[in-house]
Amino acid sequence: MALAGLVVALGVSTVGSAAAAEDRRVVDVVQVSGYLDPITVDFVEGALADAEAADAEAFVIQLDSPGAVVDGDVLDELLARLTDSTVPVAVWVGQTGAEASGDAARLVLEAPIAGMAPGTKLSGDALPPEADGSAGPDEAERLGLVDLNSRQAAVLGNFLRAIDGLEAAGRSVETSTSTPDPDGGAPNVDLDVEVRLSKLPFVSRVLHAVASPSIAYLLLCAGLALLVFELFTGGVGVAGGTGGVCLVLAAFGLTVLPTSPLGIGLLVLGTFGLAVDVQTGAPRVWTGIGVVGFAVGSVLLFDDGVRAGWIALVAGFVGFLLVMLSALPATIRSRYSTPTIGRGSMVGAMGEVLEDVAPQGVVEVDGAPWPARTNRATPVRVGDRVRVVAIDGIYLEVEPEEGGARDYRDRAKAGNPGTDR
Repeated sequence: MALAGLVVALGVSTVGSAAAAEDRRVVDVVQVSGYLDPITVDFVEGALADAEAADAEAFVIQLDSPGAVVDGDVLDELLARLTDSTVPVAVWVGQTGAEASGDAARLVLEAPIAGMAPGTKLSGDALPPEADGSAGPDEAERLGLVDLNSRQAAVLGNFLRAIDGLEAAGRSVETSTSTPDPDGGAPNVDLDVEVRLSKLPFVSRVLHAVASPSIAYLLLCAGLALLVFELFTGGVGVAGGTGGVCLVLAAFGLTVLPTSPLGIGLLVLGTFGLAVDVQTGAPRVWTGIGVVGFAVGSVLLFDDGVRAGWIALVAGFVGFLLVMLSALPATIRSRYSTPTIGRGSMVGAMGEVLEDVAPQGVVEVDGAPWPARTNRATPVRVGDRVRVVAIDGIYLEVEPEEGGARDYRDRAKAGNPGTDR
């Protein structure tokens, strides 16, 4: 009998605990950072649907966004969804340094409940004229743009306590309980809800990051550089494959963001210009065209006030130039100056001038174009026959077939056939 009573007591206790857990009120908090893009909008709408299905006590958006890159209709639908929700919706611009700018500010202005932590900012054309384009938390509360002051919204816990008793979605929010202070002071206010934090899933988080201007720009720079690198070095495809993945991810981000066709065109032109002079083996006019085109294209890549950060712009531009002007030529020199490919056997070979050698140009030897140069004062013209007399790095030193300064046979007799140096 005693054992049976113990079993019954444990069963009643378990059922009671489960019932208490089911009765406990829940507040869903979703963290939204970066531009409001289609991924973020879908995430918020899905999380709100889950909160409604669970009959949450409140749905809180922790916001830090420089603007929106979705169409106005999509943003209007999201705002209508938030204001028509069956659970109270609140927007908290939380943590020092957070912002709600551009169209993202509309989430704060049109939310049923809103608050801003100290050190945060609200800005954009949606603000009333009295705000003069931007407002901090105290001014926003004074102008009636938010419901709570900076002290009440200083941290998430304060914010959740402060919204207790506010009206939204046709009901009063209940998030805390108040107990009298035995010493007669201010009552103690404790949270009486379970807080569930939500972030973007991993794959969505990656795509959201790719759709940020800085990341999309850096991926584009990396993809272009790696594809050119693969083209000139003729490797096993690792650089080309990686570059292709970078370009696919960059294309996704550029599709989401307001991208300028002119900016993309200038970036492609810049890449082509730099690649031309990598082929010729020396910086020339195309190098200047490439540098200017890539720099201007980087600045003009995005429209509608969207910009990559200056750190990303500098890093992408400088990194791209280092690859094209330093790393790639060095790799080519290293690859083609090794004795394993037998370039020494080219000394004495005959070829034809493809581009005037004055003193640098391009010649064709054994069916392949090579950067070349000559020590002669008189240029060697297109179509002339030349003889390879030495190899220096990626350059073939050549002289005319007839009338050269020194005949190749003389070099051989002197014991200096002009092999790789």
